[in-house]
Amino acid sequence: MTAEGFLEGRRLQLARGVLLQCIMGGYPPSRFYGSDDGDLALVADPKQIHRLPWSQLPRALAICDADELTGESSRLSTRGQLKAVVARYAALGLAPVVATELEFFVFAPNPDPTQPFQPPLGLDGRREDGQSAFSISSNNGLRPFFSEVYECMAALGLPRDTFMHEMGVSQFEINLLHGDPLLLADQTFLFKHLLKEVALKHGLTVVCMAKPLAHTPGSSMHIHQSVVEAGSGRNVFSDEAGEPTATFRHFIGGQQACLADFTALFAPNVNSYQRLCHPFASPNNACWSHDNRSAGLRIPASSPVARRVENRLPGADANPYLAIAASLAAGLYGIEHRLEPSAAIQGEFEVPDNLSLPCTLHAALERLKRSHLAKELFGTEFIEGYIASKTLELTSFFDEITPWERRVLAAQA
Repeated sequence: MTAEGFLEGRRLQLARGVLLQCIMGGYPPSRFYGSDDGDLALVADPKQIHRLPWSQLPRALAICDADELTGESSRLSTRGQLKAVVARYAALGLAPVVATELEFFVFAPNPDPTQPFQPPLGLDGRREDGQSAFSISSNNGLRPFFSEVYECMAALGLPRDTFMHEMGVSQFEINLLHGDPLLLADQTFLFKHLLKEVALKHGLTVVCMAKPLAHTPGSSMHIHQSVVEAGSGRNVFSDEAGEPTATFRHFIGGQQACLADFTALFAPNVNSYQRLCHPFASPNNACWSHDNRSAGLRIPASSPVARRVENRLPGADANPYLAIAASLAAGLYGIEHRLEPSAAIQGEFEVPDNLSLPCTLHAALERLKRSHLAKELFGTEFIEGYIASKTLELTSFFDEITPWERRVLAAQA
């Protein structure tokens, strides 16, 4: 839209079905978004209008709510779903606080998708081979790229905590500062968009797939969660003596009760399960632990004021609005129903059957389809529409024969 039209307050409308568009571009049957496929209004959040610093021509981006023309939030909007969850906390005098850790890979251009991703050429003319985890070396030649990333983050008002080279080949992680859930979802979305745009300027490719490389750790989007009193800001997970509270236990209990039903919301793609089913500290369980990275729910070592629950299930490919909404809704469900968690696990452990999670997209969608709880918390319209869109994507995946099948199975009798 032109700047003039935006400043005049011209309303931008969008067909409802676009909110259920699948990643290949198609749509589920119209019954999932209204047979008329009527319009929604895109209403810009005045706090999330940004001049794009990487654009040579003057351009701006506005994060919008998708609202029905009658004014209420569309139930198909993931941003709207997150706002509704936060409002349910507010009705109890509580406010959730979250932070996200996002991992991503920086690769050389990959014009042929049948070929594996490769790291960029380093300053010594070689490609990184996986020996740079937590390194401060500049040999990978990415310093100019990251310098512009930092500059663009500052221009967009995205505060950052730490940046590091992660375990994977040309894999990196950023920790965003904790705060309001909607703000953190907006910031996570903006950061992923920023990464890809700046990478293109530098002749690079940023990939936020959950598992872009075989035999290499995948990329997560861990969500750190605490809950405070709306007025005082006191962390309700700790009592006056600094000990864990019943609310803290109930929050964990709710997470455990919901993670299996909600797995398809945290792990939305076929590739998501490549990350979850390989033993690189991947949290394919609903166990909880004090500072054990093999547990799906980890309690990081911290002071009582910073006591929090880390949900390690979401991958970098998750929708930040939906993943944060689902995780907070699970915790609130536990608080409201006073659910008690299982015993904490430590060290090496075997996952009990009742705390295991679906390990394929098909299994996760079937679990979500049977979940009365998901429909109760997010509405039947949203859950059925989400499943319909993801089923299209899964069907498209099964329409292709993979190189592994041709390589291994073709010679079989």
